[in-house]
Amino acid sequence: MELKVSTRSHDGNAIVAVSGEIDLYTAPRLQSEFTRLLDEGPTRVVIDMSGVDFCDSTGMNVLLSALKRLKEHGGALEIAAPRPAVRKILQVTGLDSVFTVHETVPQEFLIAESQG
Repeated sequence: MELKVSTRSHDGNAIVAVSGEIDLYTAPRLQSEFTRLLDEGPTRVVIDMSGVDFCDSTGMNVLLSALKRLKEHGGALEIAAPRPAVRKILQVTGLDSVFTVHETVPQEFLIAESQG
């Protein structure tokens, strides 16, 4: 399955919308997008995972490495709208306590997007 990734930035914040499956084969696509994005220096990144059907340990490692890099520069990485299968992986691995997890995309990102 193909992985689709789109990024929008506004005032030092970025939202990364991901859809499809994140696994061993598609994780490099997400990793390269994070590498490109983090070079721009955002302070807050929200990953909209409402379109992600599946995420394995490779995908979680990509998210963790992005979180680590953002934290090193005083930033934050948050996960928004994970589907039940992804939420379960976050809970089972304990990563739901590592990441800030939102039920939906935070309102300020939706406002910035509509102005954008």
